[in-house]
Amino acid sequence: MIGDLYTGSLTGTTTEIEHLDGTTHPLDAHRWLHPIDGDHTILDRCTGPTLDIGSGPGRLTIALTRRAVPALGIDITPHAVRLTRRAGGLALCRDIFDRIPGSGRWATALLADGNIGIGGHPTALLHRTAQLLRPGGDLITELHPPGTPSRAGQVRLRTATTTGPWFPWASVSADDITRLAHPAGYTVTDVWHHARRWFAALRRTR
Repeated sequence: MIGDLYTGSLTGTTTEIEHLDGTTHPLDAHRWLHPIDGDHTILDRCTGPTLDIGSGPGRLTIALTRRAVPALGIDITPHAVRLTRRAGGLALCRDIFDRIPGSGRWATALLADGNIGIGGHPTALLHRTAQLLRPGGDLITELHPPGTPSRAGQVRLRTATTTGPWFPWASVSADDITRLAHPAGYTVTDVWHHARRWFAALRRTR
């Protein structure tokens, strides 16, 4: 059900993300089909084999491939994986907590477009990404702006006719990334913003 609703959003169906408190905001997944202002600030930091986690339709995986940077996208939505492959990118239908090729050898991992929220437990996700990176490898993650609260809880997707099941999700403010990174074995090496997007670079130090 979740995958079907996400797929619908990719094709332009109006879809919302609903929180337990009743607040909603649009899921504009179709915008991930094309480059977004600020993407280059992520791509320029990927100089070795890169794992794009929650890659969606693969715009970053494809862009890296075109730059001759080895890249693999992983996503749990089959349609998104098919779109990536159709455009020339390498992608697998895989959950981040499943077995991932190249574990412990990736130079860079990406958590763009709010994907640090996967699983609803950012600390657990950061620990998992550290297992996938080689020593000294970098995690590039997109964050909410400073001054906004981090939150974790249940969300669901809904359209005018269909409501999906609740699933865990989180958001992380740029204010909180250092606190979360250190216990997972990372040092924050940079925090920056571009085109109203906020990012951080984390280096695996152990």
